[in-house]
Amino acid sequence: MAKCTVQMPDDFMRKCATLGSNTDAVMGEVLKAGGEIVLEKARGNLRAVVGSGTKFESRSTGELADSLGLSPPKVDKNGNHDVKVGFAEPHSGGVSNAKLASILEHGKHGQKAKPFLKPAKSASKSACIEAMKAKLESEVEKL
Repeated sequence: MAKCTVQMPDDFMRKCATLGSNTDAVMGEVLKAGGEIVLEKARGNLRAVVGSGTKFESRSTGELADSLGLSPPKVDKNGNHDVKVGFAEPHSGGVSNAKLASILEHGKHGQKAKPFLKPAKSASKSACIEAMKAKLESEVEKL
């Protein structure tokens, strides 16, 4: 059987040791910082695609874009920390915001797709990572 040893950089190990019992709180703040970057990009993309390229004048109220938000940081059953960019419910028109967003993202019969979430994820990846790194550094410095 093969054996593999991974050694983490000393600087990284010192930072991890500094976190100690504050790890969950710090990770939550770091994830929120990254999530805010993705959220703003998604919200901008959504506002750009709603009502564009339609045969008729848009009846958009802005309610869908306003319902887009960031969940609080959570730890799942496997111990992974996460935040989610998603839609609050309900929509005043009786249809769920998630359904409306899915129709916009993927299209439907007679309505072409107008992706806004997937491009937001791709376009904000590096900025999100940088924001999370900066937030981690600032949180470690506070300890």
